[in-house]
Amino acid sequence: MGSFCLPFVRLLYTIVIILPCSFNTVICTDHETPSLLPPLIPELLNFSDQRLSLIYPIIQSFKNIITSDPLGITKTWVGADICKYKGFYCDKPPDNVTATALASIDFNGFQLSAPTLDGFIDQLPDLALFHANSNKFSGIISPKIANLKYLYELDISNNNFFGPFPLAVLTMNSLSFLDIRYNSFTGSVPPEIFEQTLDVLFLNNNNFIQKLPDNLGATPALYLTLANNKFIGPIPKSIGSASSTLVEALLLNNLLTGCIPYELGFLRDATVIDAGNNLLTGPLPCSLGCLDKIEQLNFAENFLYGRVPEVLCELGNLANLSLSNNYFTGAGIACRKLIKKGVLDIRNNCIHGLADQRSVEECALFFLTPKSCLRPETFSSIPCKAPPKSKRKSAPYSAAPKQRF
Repeated sequence: MGSFCLPFVRLLYTIVIILPCSFNTVICTDHETPSLLPPLIPELLNFSDQRLSLIYPIIQSFKNIITSDPLGITKTWVGADICKYKGFYCDKPPDNVTATALASIDFNGFQLSAPTLDGFIDQLPDLALFHANSNKFSGIISPKIANLKYLYELDISNNNFFGPFPLAVLTMNSLSFLDIRYNSFTGSVPPEIFEQTLDVLFLNNNNFIQKLPDNLGATPALYLTLANNKFIGPIPKSIGSASSTLVEALLLNNLLTGCIPYELGFLRDATVIDAGNNLLTGPLPCSLGCLDKIEQLNFAENFLYGRVPEVLCELGNLANLSLSNNYFTGAGIACRKLIKKGVLDIRNNCIHGLADQRSVEECALFFLTPKSCLRPETFSSIPCKAPPKSKRKSAPYSAAPKQRF
């Protein structure tokens, strides 16, 4: 029997595969690899809603391109009950309260690897929330995500995405949370993003290179993080226009230059402002004494000079004031009290009589070059009444860690 089967199989292969090619007198090419085709829906699967049956092949196709799944997440992605797949969550869609649809995906910390998300999330029409923090997804972000009319939270932070800023988000009017930090995006950030109605805008730890746009202060965001990029130029005066909303502004570890704008003191609801490790210069404006709610204020590792404003050191909610590695020359009574309490770090400056300061020679060399700022009259102006001295428990950075706050 064995000797009969092999010739028979070869003959069958010749009839079915080779002969049609000869008869049609065309050059034969390989058919598309079956694994790249959308999986067929098994006839026996019984979906609770037609919307779920339509996205089943999309999920299975994405499952097929996942190259690493150390936690075994995708083992649960079987069968018709998509709402029980790990990381998938269903709800009633806005356009039909009697239907059941895939409303959100939370892959945070799953450690999944895939070369792209293209053809996956952009094909899930009812998706309102997508979180994929701390995975190994790659590729560029498809412009087709603009078709997701319900999407209001997009978190693809701490992955391997690259390419330009995903411009598609500019047309997504429902979006209120955008987190693309800890990736490898390059180029510039469109100024329009600062006029979009976002509550959260995290762009830190990418490779954006550009001058901070003049409309930066137009943002309605509560949390704005631009840290660890290559932003250049001054902090725009428009920053003061964000006074009614901005709670945290992280600008640290960039290449910002110029003097600190007087308008920064208008951010009276801000609890965290961090512009450390830049190339900022000039004195600290006394308007910073209007930051009633400020708890964390960092200007360390810059080229600032002059006296530290007493009105700043008198703020009642300060928990951490970092001014180290600058060229300040004076600190009053209130500031020295904060030094003793460990609230004010002013090491490596030029303040005579304090410990851990720069050498006289180093300070003299710095001041050999004439220094000035535009609008010098604004640095002594205090545009508010004396803030109340209240005690409040300090809150840590909510935007700085890799995990979502």
